[in-house]
Amino acid sequence: MVEVALGFPRSWVEFADPADPEGTVVRADLTWLTSRWTCIFGRGCAGIDANRPGDGCCTHGAHFSDEQDEARVRAAARRLRADEWQLRGEGRRRGVVGTDAEGSRQTRVVDGACVFLNRPGFAGPTGCALHTLALREGHHPLRTKPEVCWQLPLRREHREVQRPDGSSYTEVSLTEFDRRGWGAGGHDLDWYCSGATEAHVGDEPVVRSARAEIVALIGEPAYALLLELCATAVVPHPASVAAPRP
Repeated sequence: MVEVALGFPRSWVEFADPADPEGTVVRADLTWLTSRWTCIFGRGCAGIDANRPGDGCCTHGAHFSDEQDEARVRAAARRLRADEWQLRGEGRRRGVVGTDAEGSRQTRVVDGACVFLNRPGFAGPTGCALHTLALREGHHPLRTKPEVCWQLPLRREHREVQRPDGSSYTEVSLTEFDRRGWGAGGHDLDWYCSGATEAHVGDEPVVRSARAEIVALIGEPAYALLLELCATAVVPHPASVAAPRP
């Protein structure tokens, strides 16, 4: 497993959001969006905990972004069948929501991983039961999974910026959710995919393979312009450069 060091050069672009040109500026990391990263869960993913490689990044559960996010996941859980969800009985008996050490609400951790994770050996699909539900219902997993799960490893941040003339705008930043995005504990993960060469083997760049997620994060008008601007990227992602080739 080869993981590139953090802090490498990146190409960025800023543009006014076509849907709100006076109030919103999108700041996008072209190096990440033109990389060939792809999820390799079940296809070489080493997991964030070397002792539980089958968990992928589901070991710690998923924090909810807000009450709406939690309510959507609860509703999805009620639609899961026994052949789709290994811990359905446990989830129905004791619930699917827990808290972390600081009291923040998240999906409950059961036997060392998220309650929605189907472990190796399950007769049905392994991996996220909520992902399986979305595929069965015929829509994108962003409609059933917690926001942090379907966004990863995209990272969206907002900040208010004051111009010298006294006006202001909202900056929406779209970049790679690398190890640092997990906080101080991110450096202790045994492996992480966004910088791993083994995961930079996608057929399309992230800006295309993650179209649904990016549109959900910045809107269709901004996505259309971003797609054009990605052609101007000049600094490639080092993990994509060093990725194994068939």
